[in-house]
Amino acid sequence: MTSTPARAAALTGVLVASALALTACGSAASVKGNAPGSNDAAKASSATSVADFGGMDALVAAAKKEGTLNVITLPKDWANYGKLMDGFTAKYGIKINDENPEGSSQDEINAITTRKNQDRAPDAVDVGGAFAIQGQKQGLFASYKVANFAEIPAGRAATDGTWFNDYGGYVSIGCNATKVKVCPKSFADLLKPDYKGMVALNGDPTQANAAFSAVYAAALANGGSLDNVQPGIDFFGKLKKAGNFNPVKAKQSTVESGETPITIDWDYLNAGYATEFQSKGINWQVNVPTDGLYAGYYNQAINKWAPHPAAARLWEEYLYSTEGQNGFLGGFARPVLMDSLKTAGTLDTALAAKLPAVTGTAPIPSQDQITKAKATVAANWTKAIAG
Repeated sequence: MTSTPARAAALTGVLVASALALTACGSAASVKGNAPGSNDAAKASSATSVADFGGMDALVAAAKKEGTLNVITLPKDWANYGKLMDGFTAKYGIKINDENPEGSSQDEINAITTRKNQDRAPDAVDVGGAFAIQGQKQGLFASYKVANFAEIPAGRAATDGTWFNDYGGYVSIGCNATKVKVCPKSFADLLKPDYKGMVALNGDPTQANAAFSAVYAAALANGGSLDNVQPGIDFFGKLKKAGNFNPVKAKQSTVESGETPITIDWDYLNAGYATEFQSKGINWQVNVPTDGLYAGYYNQAINKWAPHPAAARLWEEYLYSTEGQNGFLGGFARPVLMDSLKTAGTLDTALAAKLPAVTGTAPIPSQDQITKAKATVAANWTKAIAG
């Protein structure tokens, strides 16, 4: 993992304690061999499970016939997506087009709405919770339940299969100890004068899930609650006033160059930096702040008008297989089926042992709380950090 692009906005929820312990405008041309309205495409687009294809072999055959999978905002170094995409292609021979890896959840939703019935539309998306709910309400996602859908913990998937959690992690503070004398370990520490111009987010919290989550975590650390995210917004206002807030979007290049020596980001991304930069002489430290313990999942969803509907469904089956779920773990992210894998004896325990240490239990926001928090951040963020 080597970059932290500003991806999805707002969360679906928080990891259960047991799991955490171990734990865009295209052409309107149709797709060759899978033209909208064709019998094969219609059958694949309406499939709600692998059984609708007549079994896994038939799904694989249909996906191979399409030959292509369009994804969006999946950086190769985010939650091990590079290896997951390579593994999918190696296993099935299906080419993956990965567009706009530096994008956000809003970009993903926009790509679906503006490219309806176009061959460049995304087949599947990986979005934060508020946008998963938004897409569901707008009727943008197809209903599909992977073969082991029943193993996804309660509350971690839409009952109709329009979205489902895939992986998650904790908000953490990453720090370049090579440049920073004493690394911060809490949100309170971030206000210290030692950190002038150092503290950066992974994008705009009105658009990017990681940044939104950082604001939520800051709220919890400053007298707020799951029903009151405003103290988190106020905290970043204070950070800006103190001169500590760095407006540069944190990503691999800014972290490596030292432009963003302190980042508030998901623990799996910061942990990836620590591993990546070790050989480059950069001592990147990762701390999960106990004063603002917050965690959450991203979500998979299939575009209702996916140009490659069979490939989209095969992609989901792959991600929720043992190989796919351990693949996320290989990127320091906690897979949604972590407990299920542990019970089955298929969890990669060596990888699980490398997860950042966490103390305490993160609170669990409801979908309604997340949606309201997102609205509050959207309304007040710019004013808080203006000037």
